[in-house]
Amino acid sequence: MGALATLTIIAPARAQDTAPRAKPEISVDALSVVRVRAQASADARSGRTLGRNREGTGVVIDSTGLVLTIGYLITEAEKIELSTADGKVYPATVVGFDNATGLGLLKALVPVPVKPIDMGLSSEAKERDMVLIVGFDGVAPAYVVSKRQFVGYWEYLLDEAIYTAPATVNWQGAALISREGKLLGIGSLAVGNAIAAGATVPGNMFVPIDVLKPVIGDFIANGRSTTQPRPWLGVTSQEVGGNLLVTPVSPEGPAEAAGLKAGDIIVGIAGEGLKGQADFYTRLWKTGNAGVEVALDVLRGNRVENLKVKSADRNNYFRARATY
Repeated sequence: MGALATLTIIAPARAQDTAPRAKPEISVDALSVVRVRAQASADARSGRTLGRNREGTGVVIDSTGLVLTIGYLITEAEKIELSTADGKVYPATVVGFDNATGLGLLKALVPVPVKPIDMGLSSEAKERDMVLIVGFDGVAPAYVVSKRQFVGYWEYLLDEAIYTAPATVNWQGAALISREGKLLGIGSLAVGNAIAAGATVPGNMFVPIDVLKPVIGDFIANGRSTTQPRPWLGVTSQEVGGNLLVTPVSPEGPAEAAGLKAGDIIVGIAGEGLKGQADFYTRLWKTGNAGVEVALDVLRGNRVENLKVKSADRNNYFRARATY
C-alpha cells in the first residue's frame, strides 16, 4: 500500500521512550481502516459477555467492500455500520465468522471510499520488527515481541499468535501493519504477558493473517469454512495444575445440558489425564466432528465422575440474524 510504504518511523524523542514514533499526518483511512459499530439482537446469547453494542475496527481487504475484523464484534449482530474518518456511515452485512481462527468478515452494502490493503505474510514477521497498530481512532507504533501459542479459556487455540508491545487501546479488530504497508494480523486481545508466559509485560495479541488465507474462499462463498466443525462443549475454564477448573458454562449449551457446572474440575478425557488447556482442546477436537459424545472425567469434591457430553457445532449455538 503506497501510503505506508513511504512512511518514515523516526527515533524516539526522549531517552525513556521505547517505541518508534510515526508521522501524525498518516490517516487511518489511508491505512485501509474503518470503524465498525455492531448491535447484537436483544436475545443474543453472547450479550452476557460481550454486551449488545460493540465497537472496534475493520480492515478493507478488497475493492468490492470486504472488511476483515475480529469475530466477537459481529457475533449475533442484527445491525452493522462502518464509518470513515470523516464520520460518513456505510451500512454493512455479515459475510461470515470462523470459530477456529476467531476472524469475522463483513461486506459494505454501498462502496466505501477506502483503498484496500495488501496481505502480508505473518510467518515472516520476526521478534523486534517495528510495526504499526492501526485502530479506528489512530496509529500506534509498536514492536513484535513474541510469536507463540495462544490458549483461550473459551475453547480457542492458535498455534502461533503475534504479540506486540507496548500495549495500545482500541485493539479490537485493529490492523497490524508491517513497515512495507502490508497486513500481518487482526487485533484480538490486550494481554499482560506479551513477551512470554509468566512475564508481566503488557501488550496485545493479534490473529496472524496467514490463518485466514486457507479459508477465505469458503468464507466468501459459504459464510464459514467448509471443513467439518469441531466439537464444542460450551465450557470456559482456568488451568490449574494441568487440570481445568470450570468457570461459567454457556447457558443452554452442551456442558450445561450434561450437568457440568462452575467449580467442577475436568481432570481427563475418557480416562486419560490432562496436561493443560491446550492438551484438552487438541484431544477434544480429535474425538470427532461436532455432535460426537465426549466422555469427561470430572472431579467433584473428593470423587471423580464420568460425564458424557454431547458436543455441538458452535455456529449453531448463536442466534442468527439478518443484518443490513
